[in-house]
Amino acid sequence: MTGKQLKNSILQWAIQGKLVPQDPNDEPASVLLEKIRQEKERLIKEKKIKRDKNASIIFRGEDNSYYEKFLATGEVKCIDEEIPFEIPQGWEWSRVSSVFLINPKVSAKDDDIAAFIPMEAISAGYGSEFRFYEKQWKEIKSGYTVFEDNDIAFAKITPCFQNRKSVIFNGLPNGIGAGTTELKILRTYGETINRYYALYFLESPYFIDEATFKGTANQQRIVVGYLENKLFPLPPLSEQKRIVDKIGIIMPFIDKYSKSKETLDKINVALRAKLKKSILQEAIQGKLVPQIAEEGTARELLEQIRQEKERLIKEKKIKRDKNASIIFRGEDNSYYEKFLATGEVKCIDEEIPFEIPQGWEWCRFSSIYWQLTDGTHSTPKYTQSGIPFLSVKDMSTGRLSFANTKFISEEEHKLLSQRCHPCKGNLLLSKVGTTGIPLIIDDDREFSIFVSLALIKFFPKFVDSSFLIALLNSPLVQMQVKEDTRGVGNKNWVLTAISNTLLAIPPLREQQRIVEKIDILSPYTDKIERLFEQLK
Repeated sequence: MTGKQLKNSILQWAIQGKLVPQDPNDEPASVLLEKIRQEKERLIKEKKIKRDKNASIIFRGEDNSYYEKFLATGEVKCIDEEIPFEIPQGWEWSRVSSVFLINPKVSAKDDDIAAFIPMEAISAGYGSEFRFYEKQWKEIKSGYTVFEDNDIAFAKITPCFQNRKSVIFNGLPNGIGAGTTELKILRTYGETINRYYALYFLESPYFIDEATFKGTANQQRIVVGYLENKLFPLPPLSEQKRIVDKIGIIMPFIDKYSKSKETLDKINVALRAKLKKSILQEAIQGKLVPQIAEEGTARELLEQIRQEKERLIKEKKIKRDKNASIIFRGEDNSYYEKFLATGEVKCIDEEIPFEIPQGWEWCRFSSIYWQLTDGTHSTPKYTQSGIPFLSVKDMSTGRLSFANTKFISEEEHKLLSQRCHPCKGNLLLSKVGTTGIPLIIDDDREFSIFVSLALIKFFPKFVDSSFLIALLNSPLVQMQVKEDTRGVGNKNWVLTAISNTLLAIPPLREQQRIVEKIDILSPYTDKIERLFEQLK
């Protein structure tokens, strides 16, 4: 349970009379209701408020059902279906409009200094924090919601309403203020309702979760009458104070719990990620499965790839890579890289992150593929339908998704395919924004890609596709992705950096055995994840 869920539960228990014990010696809430009615009559006589035509009394009949009597007409109706939960003896149900003044008037002199409080100045959450700016009353008395010290306010617009932007005003200059029109104001009739109890009612799941809204998607407000007609569970005044005191004691502990839980959740996430990374790290260091001499060597495998590339060059299907190289270990036990075009040899000991088993080889990414390109660098003309046009968002989960793709015409797709034509079995690699996400295309439908994706055509008969994905997801490669990514905002893993990525390659059969081992271990990591979820 999160800190928020726990706070919600406590507030719900509070307004249901389950947080503190009842005291039979408490003056019952029915006495409070009578005091409120007397105070309202006084204010009506003084012409400070108007009589509420919908004023009512809620009571329990001899048949144990709840009834509402409307004072203006004498009409009585059963409201059992409206009662959300049972309340303790000594409590009473009432409409909010019957026990609070809603959006009351405020009088002040034009030159008086007052508080001005925009929505952003009210804190979200389960507290009562706000800040204000000083302004003259004449500047803010019209066109804003007005209030006084001790008034209770809450935001009526989404998402501020759900975020529990609510407050009890106090310490206002001259005791007056005004603010955003997106506030609803409640004022008690004297000391009949503890203001913090009222605030907790407004922050409770009963009030928040049952609200209905009207308006556009980004500008929804609670429907007219929701607040006024909401049933309010009224405890005795002494019990209200005990509830408020209890919540005041509990909330700091919940805050500590919430921080601890957030820390624990972060640790759990880190542990799960570390476990997966550890498996991949073990895999690409040759520690996950034993080496078998009869399976050949990666040197032989890389030589076969070079021969295959030479064949494609002769057939003019690909161009020769000017930066092609071979990495080898010298007699001095150091690692060297020889560039085939120039014959240049340089020591690369500083690049080698760990030792690999006998039979494995270090190489550049460019050594194992025959084509590397990226999608179009120009934004195409989109169409209502046609050929899917994919970007990073369509593969950010590590799986190809056509659910929310844009489309281009078939003619434009054919034109783009002359340079970059993704096919089933090819590798896609995110290179802009969220970089370093690999996936093997497992769909045979036609599509084009944006510049944010790199397309790599490799030799599946020499490099196992699942092993390649594991290798690219490993800490070895992901660290290089992080180091080689350029830019601050929209980061870019450029093609030259991709091609230069350092890889540790085992023989093909060992690649396959590594994949088999990862597949065996994956259910266990999944079980651990489920266990963590259960613990949460």
